[in-house]
Amino acid sequence: MRILITNDDSVKATQLLPLIKYCMRFGDVTTVVPKVEQSGKSHGIELHNAFTVHKQELDTGIFAYVVDSTPADCVRFALLGLGKKFDLAISGINRGYNIGTDIMYSGTVAAVREAGLYNITSVALSTCPENYENAVGQLDTVLDFALKNNLLGAHKIYNINIPPIVKGVKITHQGEIYYSDAFYEVGDGIYKVQGECTYKPGNDLTLDTDAVMNGYISITPLTNNVTDMQVYKRLTE
Repeated sequence: MRILITNDDSVKATQLLPLIKYCMRFGDVTTVVPKVEQSGKSHGIELHNAFTVHKQELDTGIFAYVVDSTPADCVRFALLGLGKKFDLAISGINRGYNIGTDIMYSGTVAAVREAGLYNITSVALSTCPENYENAVGQLDTVLDFALKNNLLGAHKIYNINIPPIVKGVKITHQGEIYYSDAFYEVGDGIYKVQGECTYKPGNDLTLDTDAVMNGYISITPLTNNVTDMQVYKRLTE
């Protein structure tokens, strides 16, 4: 299996190397990651300016291409710059959940959506900061569920979030707002943005937000088609 690994937490992410070593059990791994953290950059790409790419050794014999741009550009460089083909793309493990409307802002999720544009099966992996150092050790649970239910054969793009203590696995759909931002003026027309959790506890385990907050691994199938088909059908009729 040919596996592409990327993230939005940069080449400095402490769980990048453990994830690479985990994936090396299953095939040939190519790692292409941002030079600096790209959290919240969503699906942005660089169209006007050149950017640097260098190859960096992460461990003995394990290298990563380090791209001074966004996660989506990392995927684009792997496919269009290196000219490689992949069977699976993995983005993460992100240090922070990507659930609810945060999916829209996530560089982690944007990377797998970019891979999906090229018909590559792709998975975004995220967990909470408190569980970040332990999440690679929980991937066997995700893998077992995926194999038993033929997830990779059933769909192309998945968003997966892993809580610290796992009760089970749920197939979910996107929930509502999980995080919002407050703007604070610090003087001279300068504002600082501070994220604030706005999640209201619930028990609808079909939602990624409620499933994760209740201790379940959330697996959400995503699509790149943003057309509201119900409205489209109604209007064209």
